[in-house]
Amino acid sequence: MTISKDEQARLYRYYTEPKMVTDLTRRTLALVLAGGEGSRLKNLTAWRAKPAVPIGGKYRIIDFPLSNCVNSGIRRIGVLTQYKSHSLIRHLQRAWGFMRAEIGEFVEILPAQQRTHKKEWYQGTADALFQNIDIMQRHHPEYVLVLGGDHVYTMDYSEMLLHHVQSGADFTVGSIEVPVNEASAFGVMSVDEDMRITHFAEKPKHPDSIPGKPGIALVSMGIYIFSKDFLYKTLIEDAGNTHSSHDFGKDIIPASIAASRAMAYPFRNKEGKPDYWRDVGTLYSYWQTNMELCSIEPELNLYDRDWPIWTYQPQYPPAKFIFDDEGRRGEAIDSLIAGGCILSGARVKRSVLFFATTAENYSHIKDSVVLPKVSIGRNCRINRAIIDKGTVIPDGTVIGEDPVEDAKRFHVTKEGIVLVTPAMLGQNLYARWQDDFDG
Repeated sequence: MTISKDEQARLYRYYTEPKMVTDLTRRTLALVLAGGEGSRLKNLTAWRAKPAVPIGGKYRIIDFPLSNCVNSGIRRIGVLTQYKSHSLIRHLQRAWGFMRAEIGEFVEILPAQQRTHKKEWYQGTADALFQNIDIMQRHHPEYVLVLGGDHVYTMDYSEMLLHHVQSGADFTVGSIEVPVNEASAFGVMSVDEDMRITHFAEKPKHPDSIPGKPGIALVSMGIYIFSKDFLYKTLIEDAGNTHSSHDFGKDIIPASIAASRAMAYPFRNKEGKPDYWRDVGTLYSYWQTNMELCSIEPELNLYDRDWPIWTYQPQYPPAKFIFDDEGRRGEAIDSLIAGGCILSGARVKRSVLFFATTAENYSHIKDSVVLPKVSIGRNCRINRAIIDKGTVIPDGTVIGEDPVEDAKRFHVTKEGIVLVTPAMLGQNLYARWQDDFDG
């Protein structure tokens, strides 16, 4: 295969030139809010924080905003943790320990420490920053980039940062266009012709459309850039407000619009259309995002060598597919199969299998997400399911064909997605203890 001169030049730059780091990115501190419970993911977050949920066959959700930071040249990062954070902290230590403090780059873990006189856990997104205001000031940033740790997308934050500075904004909100019927799950904003925010409502029942775009609303991505002085002043004032819930979307942003310069930054691709961004806050959206990655040309390109998604994964041998008999053929079609997986006479179609998963003879897996170290027995049929880590599926199990039967043992969403965990099958100590406790 011959490679064009332009492609040769691009590859040469990729291997020889460092990522662009500017004076602006050096003066920026990124804070990732990763303490959320993720209750809409049901049993999937029973023992892990939402940002630690595996996705895409190899990654954790938090790997996407963190990779965006590194690829954008922002290498001073704090991760604020709280809810069941053990698996998240362990992942951060393993995957993100390569940053070099000697040259001013780091990923710091900032757990809830009851650092204020109130001795409280984080009471909201703004309170989480307020409780770490001394740590922020210690790093002397000019700008603070605030991110959610539970969204899947690739974005160059340096472009948004430049827009923030050039517009003279006190704060800038990353925004994206979505259908009006989906906007009630987000913060919805109105803007003028200069993209200055004129109104902001958190999860309104009746979202407004964008003028000239009926049926389309402009919503917050949960990405904010603050100029430091404005942020410190606002956090201190909000902390003293007993009527505030101390949340950016509910309190800080709506209350600050009138007396400050608040700008919206639209997240668009090269064609000027809304770029890929997914809130994986529900089981269905989580399942759907994984399925999108199985498409022939997914909108989210995990294979972009100019924008790698960094992560940690245990070292396993390559995936293995064995047997080639009629009806007993190890194969995978339109699927993502991680290392250490063995398909022993099992057929997989449009599914994501995480590492060290095995499937035995005559089993069929379709339109499903199978997390690490799952064992699927012989003669199983699994369809439109999410199988949690470490689950053992007994021989002959059928999932995803009869919603009534599935609901007797598992959690079934209104869209028909079946969540299966080890606890639902009585396969861990906690499940057995809980049964005794409840009975």
